Amino acid sequence: MTLPRRALLGTAGLALASPPLLNPAWAQAAWPSRSIRLIVPFAAGGAADSAARVITPRMGERLGQGFVVENRTGASGSLGGGEVARSSDGHTFLWDASSHIVNPSLLRGLPFDYATAFAPISLVVSFPSAVAVKNDFPARNLAEFVAAAKARPGAVTVGTQGNATAGHLGLVAFARRAGIEVVHVPYRGGAAAAQDLASGAIDAVFTTLVSAGPVVDAGRARFMAVGTLTRVESRPDVPTIHESGYAGFDSNEWAGFFGPAATPPAVVRQMSAALTEAVADPTIRQRLVQIGCVPMATSPEDFTRFVREGREAMATLVREANIRAE
Repeated sequence: MTLPRRALLGTAGLALASPPLLNPAWAQAAWPSRSIRLIVPFAAGGAADSAARVITPRMGERLGQGFVVENRTGASGSLGGGEVARSSDGHTFLWDASSHIVNPSLLRGLPFDYATAFAPISLVVSFPSAVAVKNDFPARNLAEFVAAAKARPGAVTVGTQGNATAGHLGLVAFARRAGIEVVHVPYRGGAAAAQDLASGAIDAVFTTLVSAGPVVDAGRARFMAVGTLTRVESRPDVPTIHESGYAGFDSNEWAGFFGPAATPPAVVRQMSAALTEAVADPTIRQRLVQIGCVPMATSPEDFTRFVREGREAMATLVREANIRAE
């Protein structure tokens, strides 16, 4: 699962007022009554932001109101999250990713609780993680990569999209599972890590498939495996970590819809239905696959369970691996 990639900044300015028990904005006869704000706590143009902009026009058609996508970056996604958590207009929602389950274990002094401040609506897309190596690295598959790392403990360098991101935590989880010791090299984004991989500055990357794909397609690096349980539609020739001897290993970035905690169940159902319809549209699905996503749509109940279990698993990993925000 996909753990975000922004710098962890101070959060003192995120004062959060408790939402009213009965919000007049939710009590209108017809919802939505105007355009819907979708807060995206990531930079414009990235894979997660692009996926949101692919999906929302189709959702707007179903709901009868358009979406306004706004990027609110900073503090590992908690600035944008805080804006939605304290919203009370009935028309502000959050498009969040793995930082939603990582931040509670890494950020201190947050003025809201991720576990209680939001109403999960649907998991929408997954961004498969991938292990890729530079062209002259002496490994043809994941087993040989692990063997090479064991032969030189602490010498193999692996880049990710940054400290405390999905790539970093996925790398930690894989290294622990495989019994290897590697050097983590954090970057400001997966694309930067992939470029250094292509130049030979680092040995490998553990980042998203969409970030590593261009340098592999250019013949400047090679895939070892992807972090999904099943092979990825856009890369059917790349084996999974799961099938490569690490049964059950599943570590990928993801994105989904959340509302403020006070969102009525009827509105959650409307949003969920609109998402399901959008993701089922063949044109939408094709566009999501093209940008490196695995489209999906879950029920609010399944997404709530996914987030809760992910948060608990991440807290355990962060504690046991002694991971710190830097």
